[in-house]
Amino acid sequence: MKLADFATPEFFADPYPLYERLRNEGPLLTVGPKKMITGRYGVIEELFLNRQIGRNYLPSVRARYGEEGLRQPALLGFSRMLSQLNPPAHTHLRGLTIKAFNARQIGPLRDTAQAMAHRLIDSFAPRSHGTVDLIAAYAQPLPIAIISGMMDVPFEHSSHFSAALKQMFRLLEPMPLDSEELAKTNDAYLLLARYFGEVVDARRKRPGTDLVSLLISAEENGETLTHDEIVANVIMLYLGGHETTANMIGNTLIALQRHPQQFDALKSDPAKLPNAILECLRYDGSVQLTARMARADTEINGIRIPRDTHVFMALGAANRDPDKFYKPDQLDIERESPRPLTFGAGIHHCLGYRLALLELEVALGVLLSRLPSLALTGLEDLRWLPTSAIRGVEQLIVRW
Repeated sequence: MKLADFATPEFFADPYPLYERLRNEGPLLTVGPKKMITGRYGVIEELFLNRQIGRNYLPSVRARYGEEGLRQPALLGFSRMLSQLNPPAHTHLRGLTIKAFNARQIGPLRDTAQAMAHRLIDSFAPRSHGTVDLIAAYAQPLPIAIISGMMDVPFEHSSHFSAALKQMFRLLEPMPLDSEELAKTNDAYLLLARYFGEVVDARRKRPGTDLVSLLISAEENGETLTHDEIVANVIMLYLGGHETTANMIGNTLIALQRHPQQFDALKSDPAKLPNAILECLRYDGSVQLTARMARADTEINGIRIPRDTHVFMALGAANRDPDKFYKPDQLDIERESPRPLTFGAGIHHCLGYRLALLELEVALGVLLSRLPSLALTGLEDLRWLPTSAIRGVEQLIVRW
């Protein structure tokens, strides 16, 4: 098995046959020099909790791109993001950031999210003659409108930088970007950094109650975030709160449409929605692959992992591990404690998981209440994104 096997058209269309092979061939497979991969739930869970397995982002950049990689704006910007740091820097930055991103800040957003969901449906339902691309009309704009509201950034400005956000996700791919893609990603990061740098400067002069202002004012043990840290982590929150949620709205509807009895059960009892979302995250999540690096020689499941080894974790494979889940290839919205690994675990457990779950509940709840006869078309001809780390469709035509 090679890392390139996870970047083929066949894999993008349906990764689960390869994931089954991955799990069956062993707990940890070598897929290149100092590169290993696993698709087993128990191994990934152990990796997440092992302090010798961390991010080491800049050394990983040097390993993948050489010394020239350390001069690339997008890679340097990524290195400042909370998701890429290890303790003690991670502990410091997460401690500051979580004060601006905790349950008290997220809970009141439900009413705002519901109002936005209704507005988006009002904007397309009367004029689309009963059919629309739900990704473009609803799944993409809803999460970006919510995170924009949290930042007090005009929603209409998102058209200026949404393509740049999408391009930034290329950095999550297991294979290094070629020079052309890396140049595009650098341009994307510089555009985002300029825009959000101006937002940060404006908030310093006129602070408010928005998330950017809270990040500026957050303090722990007398320390505050630097300008570059705030800009990078505002971009990170946009990335985490936008593309992954948008794709998951689509993936959830596809999974439910392909299991009509499950879909009918949900429509007849909307109280099942929170568990149904967790089950769909397990069944076909939008985050499929993540990576760590061994900070020291260590051992997992009896297998030695040398220092500086890249360890790729196929979350999509782990979420269908038969050693963890009964009949894992079956969608069951009443499954007890689905607990997918989609949001990670340990110190890098997704900071925005509460927001993501809220957005998914609101997006799907409002959609199914407003358009109860909603049905997807062209399920056999879906165009899946050509990416390994993120799973979603380019377009999702629905009718009602």
